[in-house]
Parts: sequence; structure tokens; C-alpha cells
Amino acid sequence: MTATRPAPLPAGVASRVIASRVLDAVLHRGHSLKAELASSLPTLPDVRDRALVEAICFAVVRQPARYAAAIDGWTARPLGRRDAPLRALLYVGLAQLDPLGLPAHAAVDATVEATRAIKRPHQAGLVNALLRRALRDGVPAGDPSAHWPAWLRDRITRDWPDDVESILAQSAAPPPMWLRVNLRHGTREAYAAMLGDSGIAVGASDEAAEALRLDAAVPVSTLPGFADGAVSVQDIAAQRVADALAPPAGCRVLDACAAPGGKTAHLLERDPTIALTALDVDARRLETVRANLDRLGLRATCVAADAADTAWWDGVPFDAALLDAPCSATGIVRRQPDVLLHRRASDIDALVDLQARLLDATWTTLAPGGVLLYATCSILKDENERQVDAFLARTPNGVAESLADGFGRVAGVGRQRLPGEGGGDGFFYARLRKRAG
Repeated sequence: MTATRPAPLPAGVASRVIASRVLDAVLHRGHSLKAELASSLPTLPDVRDRALVEAICFAVVRQPARYAAAIDGWTARPLGRRDAPLRALLYVGLAQLDPLGLPAHAAVDATVEATRAIKRPHQAGLVNALLRRALRDGVPAGDPSAHWPAWLRDRITRDWPDDVESILAQSAAPPPMWLRVNLRHGTREAYAAMLGDSGIAVGASDEAAEALRLDAAVPVSTLPGFADGAVSVQDIAAQRVADALAPPAGCRVLDACAAPGGKTAHLLERDPTIALTALDVDARRLETVRANLDRLGLRATCVAADAADTAWWDGVPFDAALLDAPCSATGIVRRQPDVLLHRRASDIDALVDLQARLLDATWTTLAPGGVLLYATCSILKDENERQVDAFLARTPNGVAESLADGFGRVAGVGRQRLPGEGGGDGFFYARLRKRAG
């Protein structure tokens, strides 16, 4: 006798179930949000359902303590460890109501039905009651810093005492979607017009020649010409790297930690005549660099090797080098909110040591008179201005070159952007030149 397959779930219910499974894995089992979404979203055939799941998950992970406090305050008996899947589903329900503001009827009914789909029919009444209370009373605002580790809040307060409240608030807010127009395909204005014709609201930026801003994110598949290389997704702060490095035409350039390849591609879009080596320690991530270059019709020499030593190097010096160093990612919490779940205080010391080794090794490959741009998406001074100060103190042939105000506030010999400034991510830049002779 052939077993009967269960009927597929309605799309609205399936999306809530998948969102709850992603959140359960991320919040309760320490998994990566990016990895969980990458494996789960393809199971939904409709791009709108995938976008909904992604929006729900990001909304929750940006402020999990807020939803946890609401649930704990509204339940007579605390949910236990075995109720982790239910708790995750309740987070899904609350996020649909606030901040996503979905129609209450659809949000509540689909989430209650999802309770049955995860085989907890006996708790459907509880889910219904809690979501209807949220509709009646609203989800309490909570403290935007409640889910930040105390040690990290202390570091940020020490480094940025006058900006800590803004940093925490901006890190909890959804970021805009920034596009980088490939000017070899057409003008920024022409591409903005194409977006408008597609019903996508867009604004330009005075900071970068190729930058367009979408306040509401859209799937890349809906961007005109994306598959043909007309446009890429890249935050405005990351786009400024090409301006800060500004390699001479036709020179040899090293991108020392290249994956996923956005900055490699941007440099080549501006000048395909440069001889660029894209280096990354992770061979699998280097495949993403190759895929990005292929989509854009660009070419670079891709090398899987550790930039912290020079065993891979052929001895021919580079005229310019980009070191977008591994860091705490504290400047992009709004884009990678699970950073706060995974980062440990001991990680910072390890990262600072790695950054120093990467700086020393990359400097070795640089020609006399050449320029190295050190960059991170961190806002911690130990990784940024103090790191560069220590490098210059031990490197007699290194000198810092000034960058304009548009790169951010003065931070030692470099420039620092904080999250949300100019609509961009938190980012640090330091331009260093190797003295000749």
C-alpha cells in the first residue's frame, strides 16, 4: 500500500513555519542567520514569500529581547526549553504586527495555523491569545541595547560616549538598499529611470558617482539588467573604498581579503586595465568572487591563500593594495544582526592580532611609493585607529595620507563612519603610503 503524502501547506502558513525554523536555529541553537536563510528560502517558490520570511527574520533578530520580554510578561507560566520552536513562532507573529505592520487578520490566522503545522495544536489557543493581546496593547518598545552583550556596550560607550545612543538605535533599524550602477553599461541617471519605469522608488547620492539608494529593499531578480551586470548591490560606505584607494590606471592591485568580491568588481568596473589579484583564504568564498566577476564580464587573478603570510606571492610588488580586514562587524549590525549573538569579547583580541599580521604581510608585497588602504566594517577603535597607529609605530617606511571629510569623522590618521551616517554602514578607512627609498 502506497503511503499518502501530506498535503502541502498553504503558502502563507509555510512561510511562517520556515521563518520560525530559521529563528529557532539562530536564536536557540547558535546558527548563522545568513546560512539558515540561504538553505531555507529556496524551498519557497514565490519570491514574495521568500522576501516575507527574510523580513520577519531580520526584524526579530534585530531586537529579540523586545519580543522575549513581551512573551514572558504576557504568559502566566514561562515557556521552557522544549517550547523553543513555539517561542520562535511567537516571535514570527509579533514581528508581523510590529514593525512589519502586516494586515492583522492574515498575520494572526496564518501564525495560528502554523502552530498546528509544527505539531503543537494544543498551543494554538495560546498563540492566538498572545497575538491578539499584541494587537490590542501593542508590543512594548523595550530597550534597543538589551540584546547587546554588556562587554560590547561598554566598549562602544568607551569609544563613542557621545554617539552610543545613536549607534544602538541605528543598528536596530532596517538599512536602505544601496546599488552600484556599472557605468560601463550606461549612466546612473538612465538606470534610475529604468527603476522608476519598473515601479521602484529610487534616490541618488552625492557621495559616490555610481550610487543609488532604495529605501525599500527589493529582490535582486527584480533589478533591471542585474543578471547582465548592469548593477550590483553594495552599501555606500563600501563603495567609497574605490575612491579612497584610487589606484593609478593600469597598475598592479592586490585585494588581500577579496570575498565576496564587491570591492574587487568595483575597482575593475572603474578601470578594467588594472592587473588585479583577488586573494582569499577561503577557496569556497573565492568562487563567489569568480561568479560576481563573471556576471559583470570582468577578469582578475583569483588566488586561494592566506594573506597573513606571503608564501603565495611571486615577489612582483603591487602598486596598490586593499586590505578590507576581517573584523568584529560592529558597523553592520543592522545588516548582520546575529553578530550580537555570536561575538565574544575574546574574539576582538584575536581579530586585532590577525589584522596586525595581515597589515604586515600585505605591506611586504607593496612597491615603494605604493598605497595600501586599510578598511574595516567595525566601529571599535582597537580594530581601527589604534590598529593603524600601532602599525605606523612599527613601520618606519609607512606614512598616513589624509582623506576628505566625506569619508567620515577624523579617527586618528583615518576616517570613521558610524552606522546610519549618510545612510551607510559603519566603516573605517586609512590610506597608507610606502615611502620610496
